[in-house]
Amino acid sequence: MEWKGELSAGQEKAARSIVEAIRKKEELLIWAVCGSGKTELLFQGIEFALNKGLRVCIATPRTDVVLELAPRFHQAFQSVRIAALYGGSTDNGTLSPLVISTTHQLLRYKEAFDVIIIDEVDAFPYAIDQTLQYAVKKSRKPQSTRIYLTATPSEQMKRNAENGRLRTIQIPARYHRRPLPEPAFKWCGNWKRYLSREILPFPVKRWLFKHKELQQPVFLFVPSIPALKSAVSLLKKGQFQAEGVHADDPDRNEKVNSFREEKLDVLVATTILERGVTVKKAQVGVLGAESAVFTESALVQMAGRAGRHPQFTEGDVCFFHFGKTASMNAARRHIRNMNKLAKKEKLID
Repeated sequence: MEWKGELSAGQEKAARSIVEAIRKKEELLIWAVCGSGKTELLFQGIEFALNKGLRVCIATPRTDVVLELAPRFHQAFQSVRIAALYGGSTDNGTLSPLVISTTHQLLRYKEAFDVIIIDEVDAFPYAIDQTLQYAVKKSRKPQSTRIYLTATPSEQMKRNAENGRLRTIQIPARYHRRPLPEPAFKWCGNWKRYLSREILPFPVKRWLFKHKELQQPVFLFVPSIPALKSAVSLLKKGQFQAEGVHADDPDRNEKVNSFREEKLDVLVATTILERGVTVKKAQVGVLGAESAVFTESALVQMAGRAGRHPQFTEGDVCFFHFGKTASMNAARRHIRNMNKLAKKEKLID
C-alpha cells in the first residue's frame, strides 16, 4: 500500500474492525456519516486481505461511484492489478486481486471473492432489487467476509445493529473534525407552477446568485427530469453556467468533470448524484424538497455533498419547499443527532 495518510480516531477504529472481520470471515456494518473518509478506512483491511492472497471486491450500485473510486485505489495500491467493472468498461469479465464493480456486473461471477465490500448498501437500485442482492451473494465464496458501508442504513439494518445481530461500528464525524452542515428550510411557493411559466422561484434564484458571487459551485437537486430541463434552461438564460445530469444522460461524466473543474456555477441533478461525488467548495440546494422521491436517506445523502473538503468544511445546505414533510424533518434530525453524538464522543472540534 502506497497511501501514507493518517486516519482519524473513528476511521482507525473502523479500519481495525475490518481487518478483524476479514480474519474471522464475519459480517460487519460500518455506519459512517457522509464525508467521514470511508474509502481510506478500507485501505488497511484490503492490504491485509491482499497480503493473505485473498480476492477482494468493492461493489457499489452506481457507475459514478466506480469511476470515483478506481483512481483512488490505483493510487493507493500501485503494484496491484485492479479491475473497474461497469457498463461499457474494457475490464468487464476480468478477475483481478482487487475488483471495483457495479452490483450489476457481479452477475458474471460465481464464488469468486473472499471479501466483498458493499458500498452504499441502502442505495437504489441495490436496496430494492433482489436480482442484484442475489448477484452479490452468488459472487462471494461460501466462507467469506461481508462488509457493508453506508451513512444511511435501512430500518432493518438499524434494528439488526441494535439487537446485536449485525456487528456495527459507527462513525458520527467527518475526518476533518468539523460538524455536518445542517439543512435550512426555505419556502419557495408553488415551484412547479413557476417552472411551467418559465420562472425560477425568487428565493432559489437569490440563493444561487449569492453563491455565484462567492465563486462556490452548487449542486441543485430536483425531483424529476422535466424539472431538471426547465431549471437548466432558466439558469442558462439567467447568466449562470449550468448543466443538468440524470441517469440516462450519455454526457454525465463529462458534465460532472466540468463541475469539479469549476467550469460550471450550477450542476442540476436528479438523485443519481446523491452519493459518492465529492466537489471542492460545493454547496447544496434541493428544489421541491417535499417531493416523495426525496426520502430521509436521499436528503441526508444530498446534504452530505457540502462541506466535505478539509480546506472548505463549511457548507450551505438549503431545502427549498412548498410545504415541509416528515422526510425533511427526519433528515435534519438525523444530521443533528450525528453532530450531537460526534460532539459527545469528542470527534468534532
